[in-house]
Amino acid sequence: MEITIIGLPQSGKTTIFNAATRGAAQVATFANRTNLGAAKVPDERLDVLNGIFNPKRKVNAEVAYVDLPAAPEGLGKTRSIDGEYLNLLQRADAVLIVARAFDDPSVPHIADSIDAHRDIDTLLFEMTISDLEILERRLARLADGFKSAKPAERDALAKEQATLSRVMAELEAGVHVRDQSLTSDELRLLSGFQMLTAKPLVIVVNIGEDRLDDAPAIEARLTDEVATQKIRTAAICGKLEMELAQMDPDDEREFRDSLGIVGESGLSRLINLCYEALDLISFLTVGKDEVRAWPIVRGTSALKAAGRIHSDLERGFIRGEVVTYDNMVACRTLAEARKNGMLRQEGKNYIVRDGDIMHVLFNV
Repeated sequence: MEITIIGLPQSGKTTIFNAATRGAAQVATFANRTNLGAAKVPDERLDVLNGIFNPKRKVNAEVAYVDLPAAPEGLGKTRSIDGEYLNLLQRADAVLIVARAFDDPSVPHIADSIDAHRDIDTLLFEMTISDLEILERRLARLADGFKSAKPAERDALAKEQATLSRVMAELEAGVHVRDQSLTSDELRLLSGFQMLTAKPLVIVVNIGEDRLDDAPAIEARLTDEVATQKIRTAAICGKLEMELAQMDPDDEREFRDSLGIVGESGLSRLINLCYEALDLISFLTVGKDEVRAWPIVRGTSALKAAGRIHSDLERGFIRGEVVTYDNMVACRTLAEARKNGMLRQEGKNYIVRDGDIMHVLFNV
């Protein structure tokens, strides 16, 4: 799972990146480079299973973050996202937008004023323009191809043309691709274009320490304005969370308590928001070698989940032996779960649930 972070210059996106990854990337305005990092997904179930099986290693699921530099001419000024910058964004599984809401006279905003909602609108607009340009180019090629197409080919071209024209019309009306009503065939067609407004989105308003008490109200407004099933929002003090992320966990908890900061850390908050936006769950595998969490999209079949572990398991899938996490903790061993009738035999079409512990039987 790869999350790409973007934002206007001086928005604090690299600060948010450091908070999300416990990183130490340079946050100076001249540090115009791509930063790569990852964060382990906290999962107390793994800790419990680690104590039961005492494996050689425990492997948490991970979220990879890519902190992009500003666009060549400055994102928010070009009114276009293209070239290599667009290519990097298209690779992302989800996009994380950072919008500035902190005041710092030593770091002037490119618009000479602080307005996070204006900046969010600017970035969403640029993503829309990028998608419209992609559709315009494809529709132009379809029109040219239609002229020379054989009669048997014209039905497919006309169907694609109608779908893309409708998607384009809705985009022009302000409805992002992720919010449009599309069939599975239409989604499959659009997936090849890697459209930016189709991607799950996390929007983070980067507040100053003086606005920590305002965070709930800021998040409530964001939720009302932009949150949908595939858009998650948060107000986070990037500078404070970056500093806390560098601390020893015990010291971090103590310092949070002293500041009266309740709830999860910025790192955990961002991970959970990304999981929600992508509609991810985790299934688990256990054994003497390792206990491990595997992230999959909700609704994934046992066959495809097996392929997440290794392609051979998907290719030679026979069946999955599945036990719930709670039953595994109660039984302590797979043998005991089997003895008590808690280890189920599931076929390739079984829909894996969050917390399922699955052992795959296969033959290649």
